[in-house]
Amino acid sequence: MVDNDVFGFLGLREDWNLHPDVAIMQIPFEMTVSYGTGTSEGPSSTIDASSQVETYSTILGDDLPSGMVIRTLDPWSYEGPSLRAHLDSIESYVFEGISEGAFPLLLGGEHGILLPAIRAMKEIGNFPMENLTLVQVDAHADLRDELNGEKYSHGTVVRRCLDEGIGRLLQIGVRAFSKEECLVMENDDRIRSWMAKDIRKNSAVELEITDFISNIQGPVWLSIDIDALDPSIVPATGTPVPGGLDYWFVIEIIEKLFSGNANVVGADVSEIVPDEHGVTQFTAASIVSSILSGFCFQNRGE
Repeated sequence: MVDNDVFGFLGLREDWNLHPDVAIMQIPFEMTVSYGTGTSEGPSSTIDASSQVETYSTILGDDLPSGMVIRTLDPWSYEGPSLRAHLDSIESYVFEGISEGAFPLLLGGEHGILLPAIRAMKEIGNFPMENLTLVQVDAHADLRDELNGEKYSHGTVVRRCLDEGIGRLLQIGVRAFSKEECLVMENDDRIRSWMAKDIRKNSAVELEITDFISNIQGPVWLSIDIDALDPSIVPATGTPVPGGLDYWFVIEIIEKLFSGNANVVGADVSEIVPDEHGVTQFTAASIVSSILSGFCFQNRGE
């Protein structure tokens, strides 16, 4: 007799005979990092840390999985000749993971995983790209046209997503950007940016953001680069930037997004690098757990 049960995210038992509601995808991608290294170990360390995260969710009033079927996929793996080939391989991995209709929740790996995920969603074709809102929680604008001579870098990924035709970009927590990126933010009417400095100086800005997020309509992809958070709670992320967001504000963003009017169609949590004390990967696992709770809340009663 074959045992179809495996243990995945949160240490939960998963029956792979059941149709998944959520596909957790491990993408240990690390090719264009520009400062710290170690994102290739991010997904597996997050899965390991998640076994110590409490399963009780206050937004649900219940323990995860709370009726959801979660499938923690085997990690993406590829050896190819070029960066483009790796991105194409990630796109295929994501496409296969969501082809049965599961909600994609990606663990990275560098932030470059976002572009192939958006392309996979475009290929699925459930909605026009111009209807998609990208909510980017990030210390960096990621709007350069190239970084270190590379157009498909983790520092250009959001610019490339705009090239794919997404309709709107909301940036939260940005505090490190170039003059080129500043001009893009000022002149592209698809973009609205809330700077970390303004958020930290004025609590009313937090309320403005959460109110705005609650009223988004249509499909949304949530992209959380954990360097958006203050480095005190993600000390090992590849490019830590002082003056980051508070953990509870990021959780509120997640909860307001899933409890509002939007249809959240996917999410990624990226730039995870494990540290020896387990703080960075545990923080990442807690954020992923909150996204799972939000997805369950959004889809209750369906």
